[in-house]
Amino acid sequence: MKRTAVNPWNWSLKLGYNQAEIIEGQTRQLIVAGQIAVDENGAPQHAGDMRAQIALALDNLEAVLKGAGMDLSNVIKLGVYATDVDEALKNFDLMGMRFGPVQNAPPMTLLGVTRLAIPGLLFEIEATAAA
Repeated sequence: MKRTAVNPWNWSLKLGYNQAEIIEGQTRQLIVAGQIAVDENGAPQHAGDMRAQIALALDNLEAVLKGAGMDLSNVIKLGVYATDVDEALKNFDLMGMRFGPVQNAPPMTLLGVTRLAIPGLLFEIEATAAA
């Protein structure tokens, strides 16, 4: 799979994402449902702690990717939902710590929402991956 970043401006790179990517030569695509801060039984974790919820949601995303024989380097698009965008952005260094080592800055959309499906959850991340 060949990826070519499309960035008419550089400002998004400072935030850890490309404006767009051209994906060529993929053979498999994975659509990952929103991953949240729940344990293996689906019980919400880390009430009121945005940072811990982001970390666990990323752990869960990585687990789903691994189950498909992929990792964060295969992610080609992210959708992020947060009940407090400012608080999420304060903790986005966690995104950089996960995606930076695999040198991936997939296009991303961050939306503020009034609540998520499960009360008490603050952060949700969905992904599209390709190999």
